[in-house]
Amino acid sequence: MRLVTFQTKLTGTTPRVGAWIEGDRIVDLTADAPDMCQFFEQNCIAATQRRIEQLDQKRAQQRATDVVFPVADVQLLAPFPRPASLRDFGVFKTHMDAAARITGKEISPEWFKLPNYYRGSTSPSSIAGHEAVVTWPNYTEKLDFELEWGVYIGKTGKNISVEEAPDYIAGYTVYNDISARDIQFRHMTLALGPAKGKDFDNSNIMGPCLVTPDEIGDAYNLRMIARVNGEVWADGNTSDMYYTFAEMISFVSQSETLYPGEFLGSGTVGKGCGWELDRWIQPGDVIELEVENIGVLRNQIGEPEVNPAAWTK
Repeated sequence: MRLVTFQTKLTGTTPRVGAWIEGDRIVDLTADAPDMCQFFEQNCIAATQRRIEQLDQKRAQQRATDVVFPVADVQLLAPFPRPASLRDFGVFKTHMDAAARITGKEISPEWFKLPNYYRGSTSPSSIAGHEAVVTWPNYTEKLDFELEWGVYIGKTGKNISVEEAPDYIAGYTVYNDISARDIQFRHMTLALGPAKGKDFDNSNIMGPCLVTPDEIGDAYNLRMIARVNGEVWADGNTSDMYYTFAEMISFVSQSETLYPGEFLGSGTVGKGCGWELDRWIQPGDVIELEVENIGVLRNQIGEPEVNPAAWTK
């Protein structure tokens, strides 16, 4: 099942839960649950399947319904517009090898022993969805995309084993971790960061939908593609992940309770960003990130913001 959070001109600005079904239609499921978190907390999958079957029957009988919208008529938000938390890992070996070559620093032996991540921003302004305009912060000259994907947690758990962890995955989505590289690398010389390198409006872009595990296929053999203005810049595969999402979930859950709506990102696939390629996006560029069996997350890069009060020290 492909689930979405969306808005329409008819329904107003309040986010609504929906299912993306055949024929590029969105079925409004807000009557089952008001938001994606409660959708999974209340285990609404079975009710959703029944609702879709009923709507298909109405459609076959040519009976009108006011809860189905063409995809072209809705604004797709991030599947969880306010994720409970955001942890972004770095589990693609090819990307780590490239970072080692660029920086001249070898991969730490600890990388092979335990997954590593940072906590990202989940403020309302930082989370964005399909077709949102990417903010170009006033303090960067090197804005970058990152071809990633990730999972949302679907139920509460703690001290989860690797074997049990797949049961905690609500679904998968495409993730574009927008990065201001010049300020990011300055922050990281301070043994912290990435701070303002990844913390600004519309910096965490997710979508276009959430795909439930039963429809994702082989999660560790999916093609990942990044296109800039229609040109392929990156072409990778999830098979390059050194750690699985099950391992990441188990690791994070040790002595820490996980709740529905928490997000775990994979980190960048090999050559999945401009920094690795030494190719840099520009204002007006259209970025399309595609993960097989999920879809295409598309966004346009905005013009650099102007702020006379920008930090200058």
